Amino acid sequence: MALIKSVRGYTPEIGKNCFLADNCTIIGDVVMGDDCSIWFNTVLRGDVNSIKIGNRVNIQDGSVLHTLYQKSTIEIGDDVSIGHNVTIHGAKIHDFALIGMGAVVMDDAEVGEGALVAAGSVVLSRTKIGPNELWGGAPAKFIKMVDPEQSKEINRKIAKNYLMYSTWYDAELENRIETEAERDAEQK
Repeated sequence: MALIKSVRGYTPEIGKNCFLADNCTIIGDVVMGDDCSIWFNTVLRGDVNSIKIGNRVNIQDGSVLHTLYQKSTIEIGDDVSIGHNVTIHGAKIHDFALIGMGAVVMDDAEVGEGALVAAGSVVLSRTKIGPNELWGGAPAKFIKMVDPEQSKEINRKIAKNYLMYSTWYDAELENRIETEAERDAEQK
């Protein structure tokens, strides 16, 4: 079961139909929309400031989201995909953006609608990535523009896929409960 912990009077708010992996951690001032998935070993640490997550967001395995005390917050729009082992620290990520595996996005950076941050990139503090731009490298630099419709479609598909993946775990749990119930009935 996911670790959901209150701190400083804030209790995480989880939307409808969200998948929370067994060992993810969600702490404090975190508000999550509907149809999100938070995967294994992911930490959403809203202890020092707020983390707001839109609808149909997937935050993949090993990612860490945190902020600066009284200085930065995290805002993530709808249909955003955050790859494995990403660190987001006090940044704003707009709708349909994709943050590639192992990327780092620092305080007060902003990733525009439909933008892509390449795997392994480091987006420095206060960097503004425009809509539908592809950035990569360490530090991240502009590479090229991406087709807005293609970018939206890719992220809709990824979000839909991650929702589908999460149902596999729900089905496993239901099967385990049914098996345990059958075994208990046989023992009686």
